[in-house]
Amino acid sequence: MFIHNSHYIFYLLRFLTKLYFRVKYTYQYILKEKFMNPFITFENKICLVTGAGSENGIGFNTARILGELGAKVYMVSTTDRIFKREAELRNLGIDAKGCVADLMDREQVKALVSDIITADGRIDALVNNAGMVQTGVAEEDFTSFAELSYESWDNDIARNLNIPFNVTRQVLPHVIKNRYGRIVNTSSVTGPVVSNPCEASYSAAKSAVTGMSRSIAIETANDNISINNVLPGWIQTSSQTEAEYQGGLNTPAGRSGTAEEVANMIVFLCSDKASYITGQDFIVDGGNTIQEYKGSSEYYY
Repeated sequence: MFIHNSHYIFYLLRFLTKLYFRVKYTYQYILKEKFMNPFITFENKICLVTGAGSENGIGFNTARILGELGAKVYMVSTTDRIFKREAELRNLGIDAKGCVADLMDREQVKALVSDIITADGRIDALVNNAGMVQTGVAEEDFTSFAELSYESWDNDIARNLNIPFNVTRQVLPHVIKNRYGRIVNTSSVTGPVVSNPCEASYSAAKSAVTGMSRSIAIETANDNISINNVLPGWIQTSSQTEAEYQGGLNTPAGRSGTAEEVANMIVFLCSDKASYITGQDFIVDGGNTIQEYKGSSEYYY
């Protein structure tokens, strides 16, 4: 009887020991891999973000999040205010470098990309955020199409289409060579989805970015490269006008979006988690473009 019970106790202890270690290792895996490690990481990644000069803009918020997730971040602006942004990120422990360049000047773009490749050997992710509003560059001309000057048309196309073309054209051969790359263009719902009076040139440029991206996506998908567009709606940044603020109040969300909310989508598309997504437009507008009535709710609901 004692011997029989001893065998029972032995097998019970062995079972409990195995159960203990299985639970222990499962707990450690869940704790470390699922909770302690970030869902997205950019460790050892080299990222280039254009249009990052504004402290509350989409570009700077994108650079900050990429850096917080482990990336080395190059930020570009047309003025030396980019060095303030660099200092702010470095104070957060982020490996960041600010660069001043006029991205409408193709020789400056060529030199910028060449310097990054020389320093780090590659560019893993490119965020084309520059455009729309640039310090030191004429603002968009809100003029009816019948009265739109050739100069205004050319300026809008140069700023909103030629800049992403210029930078992507210099970066693309390097990511093709490395057989890895993520490219995200900050576009707009204006053009690809909706439009406004007196914004023909801006709408045309942003629509063209979608077409350009789709063609590049087809050419490069087999090289483990993706290119996508993020289309913000009414977003609260330093360049937002009173009319745009009011537009945000009439969205289903009842407010303008934040730069960080747009940046979160950009960062996801720059990550390895978005490896099978390419040639697509992603709208970040609080549901504004899906609603038919956009006036005050007191007149409709």
